[in-house]
Amino acid sequence: MSQQIIRLLIGLTMTLQQTISAQSLPDGFVYLHDIDPTIIQEVRYAGFHNFVGRPIPGYNANVIILTEAAALALKAVQDELKPFQFTLKVYDAYRPQMAVDSWVEWAQDPSDQLMKAEFYPEVDKKNVFELGYVAKKSGHSRGSTVDLTIVPLPVPHQPTWKPGDPIVDGSLPHGQRFADNSIDMGTGFDYFGEPSHTQNPAFPVHVRANRLLLVTLMEKHGFKNYHREWWHFTLVNEPFPDTYFDFPIE
Repeated sequence: MSQQIIRLLIGLTMTLQQTISAQSLPDGFVYLHDIDPTIIQEVRYAGFHNFVGRPIPGYNANVIILTEAAALALKAVQDELKPFQFTLKVYDAYRPQMAVDSWVEWAQDPSDQLMKAEFYPEVDKKNVFELGYVAKKSGHSRGSTVDLTIVPLPVPHQPTWKPGDPIVDGSLPHGQRFADNSIDMGTGFDYFGEPSHTQNPAFPVHVRANRLLLVTLMEKHGFKNYHREWWHFTLVNEPFPDTYFDFPIE
């Protein structure tokens, strides 16, 4: 078989796989990499470095899914950042309801405190819903909410956290907490507590300026910030404001 025919068959196979993948999403949803492949994706809930300490049900692939409207709005933010040698990095977006349900079970198990020292050292896990850090019905499940940060270009090295690695308080200063390659936002992603509140005035001016930059750009392109989490934004004109989806991330 000639090399030309082999290349043609490989191309047809890849096209078919992409088509099948695209067809598996509900109408109105897209893979973020199909809209803007330059946005970094670090899907925390598909791995072990999250507040539970293990992959979350429904997160079967390290990919970000969003409504098309939200993905296009993120692309517009990215287009503004890139000329200044910055890029977005997305930690989470669409979240299946099955993942949220698993967190309800997790919160009811007082013996499971594996990641407390990093993500909720000052919070009793049974109160995470009451305090507004986790919701039993999450806007993420509607497909237009996103958790993200800003990373400088070229992208700095970031270690991969593995089970057994040190669990370090996420509210420690930059350089002492986990070495996320984000610009300094004052805390690590998913830290449950007042230090993560977007307008917390206790931080140095550069941290407050970094948070303001993210909020300003996201609001310009149609998103609203959740005041308890500097990383959390929802598209104001979301296409599915009353629908909570439960298809897996694949």
